[in-house]
Amino acid sequence: MQTVYLSLVLAPLFGAIIAGLFGRQIGRSAAHWVTIIGVAISFLLSLAVFKHHVIDGAPAYNATVYTWMVIDGIRLEVGFLVDSLTVMMITVVTFVSLMVHIYTIGYMHDDPGYQRFFSYISLFTFSMLMLVMSNNFLQLFFGWEAVGVVSYLLIGFWFKRPTAIYANMKAFLVNRVGDFGFLLGIAAVLMYFNSLDYQDVFHAAPLFANAKMQIIPGVEWSVMTVTCILLFIGAMGKSAQVPLHVWLPDSMEGPTPISALIHAATMVTAGIFMVSRMSPLFELSTTALSFVLVIGSITALFMGFLGIIQNDIKRVVAYSTLSQLGYMTVALGVSAYSAAVFHLMTHAFFKALLFLGAGSVIIGMHHEQDMRKMGGLRKYMPITWFTSLLGSLALIGFPGFSGFYSKDSIIEAVHASHIPGSGFAYFAVIVGVFVTAFYSFRMYFLVFHGEERFHHHDDAHGHGHDAHHDDDHGHGHHGGTPHESPWVVTVPLILLAIPSVIIGGKTIAPMLFGDFFQGVIHVAHEHDTLHHLASEFHSALGMAFHGLLTLPFWLAMAGVGSAYYIYMKRPDIAEKTRAKFAPVYRLLDRKYGFDDFNQAVFADGSVVAGKALWKYGDAGLIDGVVVNGSAKTIGWLAGVVRHVQSGYLYHYAFAMIIGLLGLLTWIVVR
Repeated sequence: MQTVYLSLVLAPLFGAIIAGLFGRQIGRSAAHWVTIIGVAISFLLSLAVFKHHVIDGAPAYNATVYTWMVIDGIRLEVGFLVDSLTVMMITVVTFVSLMVHIYTIGYMHDDPGYQRFFSYISLFTFSMLMLVMSNNFLQLFFGWEAVGVVSYLLIGFWFKRPTAIYANMKAFLVNRVGDFGFLLGIAAVLMYFNSLDYQDVFHAAPLFANAKMQIIPGVEWSVMTVTCILLFIGAMGKSAQVPLHVWLPDSMEGPTPISALIHAATMVTAGIFMVSRMSPLFELSTTALSFVLVIGSITALFMGFLGIIQNDIKRVVAYSTLSQLGYMTVALGVSAYSAAVFHLMTHAFFKALLFLGAGSVIIGMHHEQDMRKMGGLRKYMPITWFTSLLGSLALIGFPGFSGFYSKDSIIEAVHASHIPGSGFAYFAVIVGVFVTAFYSFRMYFLVFHGEERFHHHDDAHGHGHDAHHDDDHGHGHHGGTPHESPWVVTVPLILLAIPSVIIGGKTIAPMLFGDFFQGVIHVAHEHDTLHHLASEFHSALGMAFHGLLTLPFWLAMAGVGSAYYIYMKRPDIAEKTRAKFAPVYRLLDRKYGFDDFNQAVFADGSVVAGKALWKYGDAGLIDGVVVNGSAKTIGWLAGVVRHVQSGYLYHYAFAMIIGLLGLLTWIVVR
């Protein structure tokens, strides 16, 4: 099987190299074919691996592929761990990536960087596969950094646009903060466990359950708490948790296909996957779990609020991603790791569907992204309309759809938890249900229903976009009647809509209440909230019918009804509310001031510190004192000394006599 695993990982890399290095020679068509075939091979092999490990019941594969070096007994290796968690991840990643690759043919058809884009997204897929298949922290970190680098290239794909360069630099710098914590966490693992291999670390972890360390002399800290929190700081960066979330909305500056790939199946899910993989460590620290829980709760609720006021169709979906990542993180915090990765899986399908649906709308609207300039697109774009409706219903957790099973399971798990912070978390995820439904269907109604505003938008809102909300291809609205997208766009929408509807109900029993993750995810008995839910679960259909009677369903329906009434029947209410609560609106519009704070403290502060260091350090101390000061001192000393060298013999004789007298005096006195 090792050959299969190697082929699965390397096929996208091969496609990326061919398209990237030889794209100009082979042409546009060959570039997309070689990358699509590479990812398709990975997807087919992932299905074979799924059959081998899940259907046929083969044991997990854990082996070293290549030993890079051995330093003082510590082995630095490339290796694969293929178990049920890995199988689920590689299947989702390769399927969503394949859909994005096909979709890109239509979306990027006229872009001059066509071959380069295909190379990047194929490289992105390779990086994520290396991350999820790793069996050691070194390879995990390689994949972790690789997805970061490729996301930098993709977010700034249109590098001639200042907003794109700003966005990719922001993503890069914010992730460096998270990655610094992640690297410290890996260093702590190496320091205490003397190994980077998962199996060795997980087996030894209980021995360090009560171990202490001293970061500040005299103050003891739990080794497991510090290690887990440091690792989670890395996840906060990759999976965009408050306060390291600020890069994700700006990642919309990249082309829509990469928005779908980043937000659905690759980079942002890396943090959720990593914490789930590290469950044997996190279960040894209730403090770390509580920290994860509170951060996730804040993200789930407060990032959802920001989705309400967005007018750019892609940014609404982006804030939806932030909120849903918060839900996954909340599940991690209450030790419901299975529910977290279950929601990761269902979310990957319907979020990719929503992003690609938004891209289809942008194509049909001739590259317009402002929802205030849309409306009534249902009759012009029937496939995009229907698939977007299915994605929206999955997102809000409508009973029977995939999102319902994963989202409601998280809510129930939080309700059953006793981890400190679970009370606030339950409030956050419950209120978040209404908020999610409201902004999701606000977008749906504004885009597909109501008045056709694209005929007269120029007078109402101006032409095109401002610099910050520029459209995907760097040019404004071209006018004309909206149209349905080509088949290379609509076919991926249909193929993503199918799992968005059915996969939750098909897989909830084995993934949450069965033995799918047995031996892979470890949960302490006192933290096992899903165990309490298992006794109440009888069937997916029964859960869907019961869901019609629960509070989350009625809150979701209240959100949908409110969005319909306000934006379809009484649009004046929105304007009046915004005027009445102007301070709240300004707070939301400024994203709670996170960007202002980062700009003032870190960006402007760094500039001020740099100027001060230059003025007082470089120019003042180094140039003024060390370089110029030493030169002036030597010049002054030389000026004094040269008066001694007068050239007169009697001056030298006098100096010799004075020196001789001084020497004799010193000898006598001593």
